[in-house]
Amino acid sequence: MKTVWRRTCGLALAPLVMVSAVACGGGSDQASEGTTLRVIVNITPNLTEKYWNDLFAKYEKANPGVNIKLELTGTISADAKLRQDLAAGDPPDVAQQIIPSAETAQLFADLSDQDWAAKTPLADQYTLDGKRYVAGVGEQIQSLVFYNKAAFEKAGVDATKIRTMAQFTTAMGDLKKAGYKPLQTSGQWVTGGQFSMMADAGVLTADPDWTAKRKAGKNSFAKSDYLSYFQAYKSWIDKGYLEKSALGLTYADGQTNFLNGKSAMYMMGSFFVPAADAAKKSDEVGVFTMPTDGAYPSGQFGNLSNPYVVVNKSRHKAEAIKFVKWATTDPEAIKSQLASDGNLRSGFTYETSSLGTAVQQILDKAPSVLVKSGDRQPIAGFSDELNKQVQSLYTGSSPADAADGLDKWWNSQG
Repeated sequence: MKTVWRRTCGLALAPLVMVSAVACGGGSDQASEGTTLRVIVNITPNLTEKYWNDLFAKYEKANPGVNIKLELTGTISADAKLRQDLAAGDPPDVAQQIIPSAETAQLFADLSDQDWAAKTPLADQYTLDGKRYVAGVGEQIQSLVFYNKAAFEKAGVDATKIRTMAQFTTAMGDLKKAGYKPLQTSGQWVTGGQFSMMADAGVLTADPDWTAKRKAGKNSFAKSDYLSYFQAYKSWIDKGYLEKSALGLTYADGQTNFLNGKSAMYMMGSFFVPAADAAKKSDEVGVFTMPTDGAYPSGQFGNLSNPYVVVNKSRHKAEAIKFVKWATTDPEAIKSQLASDGNLRSGFTYETSSLGTAVQQILDKAPSVLVKSGDRQPIAGFSDELNKQVQSLYTGSSPADAADGLDKWWNSQG
């Protein structure tokens, strides 16, 4: 795992950078004496080290004496990196891309007394017992299917007619007959992430409180519609619509394969749009809302984008809070982060492509944005376990095995 030191002209960092603020108490070094804030960040194809370097250099310039040390997570999640650092007794100051849960809230600073935090996107939806631990820059929607227009035309597939899982599966068969890899996936977090984008759109539209009920022991994955989505997904593997070798690809590899026309469809969030724009492929790509076995259009599985949390054991809480406030309230910092990853925020607009406009239109027509937060947030570690179970379908597990495995893991967490 590499770390990158950022000074006024250091390297920049990656994906979604999140920092949170903590109450203004705590021992913060004076900026005039030189304060280094350690920020855990991820790297994505959209949010490069250079991007974050350029953005954070503006903060450093306006706050002499403050330096940012970026710690890249590599192939592990920000949550896993934070746990490693805390276990080693070496706490960072800020972490990106982490959403506190009831089980982990004590690890983060309470921002409830920070008036600015209450004005950030989805602030109320992400409270825990009435307290705010996270501040974000914007919103993402993720129940989207991007498609290669040329492939659909050659295969005679009409994207506007794909509304159910059966129609989605039929379209994959037509695309394969036309010589295309129907659906692009990859390893790392993508496998489980795409499954959530699909299954949550159906299950949570029908019952937004499904996860809260699972926490209360009132339902299960094995005896719910999640099983039917596991069954559909496994059928795609068996029919060759999803390639088993894709698990060896990185997130960036999979995205590149789709953009280069090697596959016909790609389930991904709104943050894919800037990648298509950068590759000058936006006009060649269409998008439709995720098909489900329930209501159509379904709600859009969405979340807080660029969430920032301040680590409770930070030695520089006051400075960390100040930094997060800037990242989530400064107009120029907001616009930059929204545009860089295709995110949305009320009151802020930026120039976008035809593909970006199409995504916005899907959001406008969506009956709801399905947010997994507060009581509706899964228990810690769920996304990693889901990813493991989805990937097990590629190596011989049955849909029933995967759903039952999720239940057994969940029940074992106490």
